[in-house]
Amino acid sequence: MTRYFCNICNAYEYYEEKGDPEKNIPLGTKPEDFPDDWKCPICMADKTHMILDDKEENNFNNITVSDVMVETLVEWGVDTVFGMVGHSNLGLGNALRKQEERGKLKYIGIRHEGAGAFAASAYGKLTGKPAVCFAIAGPGATNMLTGLWDAKMDRAPIIALVGQVNAQVLGRGYFQEIDLKSAYQAVSAWSHIVFKDSNHSELSALAVKNAILNKDVSSLIFPDKVQVSSSSAKKSNPVDRITKLDIVPSKDQMETAIDLLQKAKKPVIIVGHGAKNAMPKIIKFAEKFNTPIITTFKAKGQISDSHPLACGVLGRSGIPVSTWAMDYADLLLVLGASFSQHTGITENKTTIQVDYDPHALARFHKIKSQILGEIGGVIDILHHKIEIKADIVRDKIKKQWDAWREEKRKRSEIDNGKGLASAYIFEVLNKHAPSNAVITLDVGNNTYSFGRYFECREQSILLSGYLGSIGFGYPAAIGAWAAAPNRPIMAITGDGGFGQYLAEVTTAVKYKIPIKHILLNNSELGKISLEQRNEDLPVWETELHNPDFSKYAENCGALGIRVSKRNELESALEKLFMHDGPGMVEIITDPLLI
Repeated sequence: MTRYFCNICNAYEYYEEKGDPEKNIPLGTKPEDFPDDWKCPICMADKTHMILDDKEENNFNNITVSDVMVETLVEWGVDTVFGMVGHSNLGLGNALRKQEERGKLKYIGIRHEGAGAFAASAYGKLTGKPAVCFAIAGPGATNMLTGLWDAKMDRAPIIALVGQVNAQVLGRGYFQEIDLKSAYQAVSAWSHIVFKDSNHSELSALAVKNAILNKDVSSLIFPDKVQVSSSSAKKSNPVDRITKLDIVPSKDQMETAIDLLQKAKKPVIIVGHGAKNAMPKIIKFAEKFNTPIITTFKAKGQISDSHPLACGVLGRSGIPVSTWAMDYADLLLVLGASFSQHTGITENKTTIQVDYDPHALARFHKIKSQILGEIGGVIDILHHKIEIKADIVRDKIKKQWDAWREEKRKRSEIDNGKGLASAYIFEVLNKHAPSNAVITLDVGNNTYSFGRYFECREQSILLSGYLGSIGFGYPAAIGAWAAAPNRPIMAITGDGGFGQYLAEVTTAVKYKIPIKHILLNNSELGKISLEQRNEDLPVWETELHNPDFSKYAENCGALGIRVSKRNELESALEKLFMHDGPGMVEIITDPLLI
C-alpha cells in the first residue's frame, strides 16, 4: 500500500488505496489532489506537508538495514543491550526483538537512558567486551552521554545505537532533532551516521572492532526511515578481522628495566586496573621475588587483601599499609596504572612503568624506565631474566596490617548516637559479603569508606573511576548481572547517588535481577559537606530530603530493610543475602564517622 504521513506531527497516516472516508477523500486520491482547505486532523498542517513513504521502506517483514546491522553485531559477539524503545528507533528495536526471540541477545529495558549507558559501561569494565546502550533521538541520545564518557575515561568498550529523525527532514529544526554527529563526536573513538546505501554489515563490524581494539566508545546513528529500509547486504563475522594485542616490548626497554630490578633491594609493585588480566602472573612473580603489591582504587580486589604480600589501596581511598609500602620501596614497578592525582604515586622513587598504551607512559612526569607492551608478556620476560635479592618483607607487611586492623576496630566502636559508623558497617559486611561477588560502587564518602575498611577476597570491584560520576552504582549492578549472571551482585551506594537512578529498582524487579543493595543514608551529600569544611566554608545546600528508601524498595517489589541501630545490622544482612531476588538494606549512618 502507498503510505503518506504528515511531516509536522509525524502521527497522521494516509493510505492512497483506502482514502479517508471521514474527510470525504475517495480511495485513489493523492495528497496533492486533496481540497485546498484540507488540514491534517492531528496538527492542522496543510496538504503540502503530506510526504510519500514508499511501501518498501515501511515493510517490517523485509530484511532491513537494522536486521543486517544487528545480526552483524551478534556475529561479532555482542549479546546484551540496555535501552529504551521510542518513536525514532522502532525499526532498530524490531531488529533487536528478533534476535532476542532467537535467543541470541539479552535485552534489558531500563527506565532512564543514562542508566542504560552506565550499565553497558559496567559490562565492558567487567568483561572487556562491548555491550550496547540504545536510545531515541534528541533527549534519549543526550541522556546517554554521561555513561558513555564514563566508559571512555575508564577505557571500557561500549557501543551506542541511537535513533535520529528522518533523513529527509534533517537540518530543518525538526521535533527532537539535534546534531547527533557533533554531540557524539567528542565521546566516540568511532562514530557514523547510517544511510540507506551504506555498507551496513561493515559499519556494524567496524563499530565492534573499534570498541574492542581502542577500549573506547563506538556510536551508530540511525535516521528513522533508514532503519526499516530493505537491505541486500549480508551479515559479517569477525573471523580474521581482529588482531591480537600481544605487543612485544623493545629489547632496549627491557634491558633498562632488568638492570634496575637487579639492583633493587626493596622493589614494590603497584597494579592498576590495566593489569587486571595479568594478575595471576603478577602474583606469581611477586611471590618468587618477595615483592609487596599495592593497588590503585580501581584495581581493588585484583589481589586478595589476605595475601601475605598484599598492601591494599593507595591514595585518598586507601590505607596506611600501602603508604608504608611505597615509603619502604627503593623501586616501584607500576603495571597498568594511570598515575592519577587520586592515587598519589610518588615521583620521588626510581620507577619502571609498563603499559599497552603509549600515551599512558610518563604522562605526567619523567619515568626512568618505560615499557610499551602487554603486561602479562612483560612479566613473563622479567620472571625468567632477573634474580632479585629482596628483603624479607612478609612479617613487616603483617605488622602493618595488624596495626591498621586494630585502628579499624577502634573506629568501629565509636557511636555518637547519630547513626552507624562506616568502619562498623564494613566490618560486618566483610563477614557476610559473598567472596566471589561483583561489587559496584557509587561516589562519595560511602565509596571512600569502602576503600579503607572493606577487605576483598575474590570480589570484583566496579566504579566510575576517572569520571567519578554520581549515580553509577545501582545501574552498574544491572550491567554486572548481565555480564556475570551466575555471580552474586552487590551495589554499595550513598543516598545521594542512589537518588539519581532510583527508578531502576523497578528494572531489577521486572527482570528478576538479584541485586543486593547496601544503601548508606546520611541524609546529605557528605563528601561535599566535608570539602566545604576543609575549605573553611559554611556547609551549604548539602542536606537531602529523603524518603524511607527501604519502603520505596518494597513498593517497587523488592525486599526492603531499614537499620538504624548497631544490633540490627547483622540480622539484616543475613536476611538480605538469603533473599531470592533484589533487595536493599538501608543503613542510617553518621556523616562524620567515615
